[in-house]
Amino acid sequence: MVNATGASALLDHFITGMTTTAHMASAMPKGYAPTWVERQWFSLFDGRNEAVTFGIIAFVVHQAVYYGRYLPYFVCDYIPAMRRYKLQPDRDISDAQWRKCLRSLLVSQIFVQLPMMMFFLPAARLVGFDCGAPFPAWPRVVFQVCVFFVIEDFYHYWAHRLFHYGMFYKYIHKVHHEHTAPFGITAEYAHPLETAILGQGTIAGPLLFNHFIEQVHITTMLIWIAARLWQTVEAHCGYDFPWAMNHWLPFWAGASHHDYHHMAFVDNFASTFRWWDRIFGTDCRYQKYEARRVQKAKAD
Repeated sequence: MVNATGASALLDHFITGMTTTAHMASAMPKGYAPTWVERQWFSLFDGRNEAVTFGIIAFVVHQAVYYGRYLPYFVCDYIPAMRRYKLQPDRDISDAQWRKCLRSLLVSQIFVQLPMMMFFLPAARLVGFDCGAPFPAWPRVVFQVCVFFVIEDFYHYWAHRLFHYGMFYKYIHKVHHEHTAPFGITAEYAHPLETAILGQGTIAGPLLFNHFIEQVHITTMLIWIAARLWQTVEAHCGYDFPWAMNHWLPFWAGASHHDYHHMAFVDNFASTFRWWDRIFGTDCRYQKYEARRVQKAKAD
């Protein structure tokens, strides 16, 4: 429990963090010669409120990846030849459903997610994230992001499975299941409580890694969020293309795995990988269904 002194110190940290003006020189170790990428990154903050600037950058990255990833699938919806790759070709999304989804998303993203992003940099500094130079090497970034995927997937499996019980489904998760044939941007269409609870899995990986293994850089966190958005939009896209990752990376869940969950309301609770559902036997019905679907597709 946080005492009055601790609460006051925490409040002071956030007030300071939200009012700090950044200076590029202070982010560089003495005598360090920054790379071109590092100079461009820190120039975005130089002379500006760093918390607000980071919040805006994070929001722009989020929106660009989320809707940019969805754009090819949106275009495919208007190309008849692409219909052969749809997982549920007999179910079309109405214009009213699409507009409702988009309106709900924009309200949540602008009035809930954006304000939270404004507080992220002070919070990251508080837990010890690295916010300066030098940037981590790419192999380190890739390794950390892969670990984050594994941690998030484990958390998501159990939290998502819980959401399919009784009142959790009826009052919370049912919102996400309004779309029995999902399309890319339905990924974040959910009850606010679900967004908050499942979102803890996205944050948990970097926090645990930073605390127990090694420091995480703030830019790695942005890359991780972008990768997670890329993956979840794909999982909800409604298409099973031959070049999709799940066809050359067998343990990758992909769209067919999650699309079944929306269609049948059962099983396939993991977000990214197939192994937890396989280990705990929550993909048996999907395996039978998928075998029939693939066989039918080959026959057609």
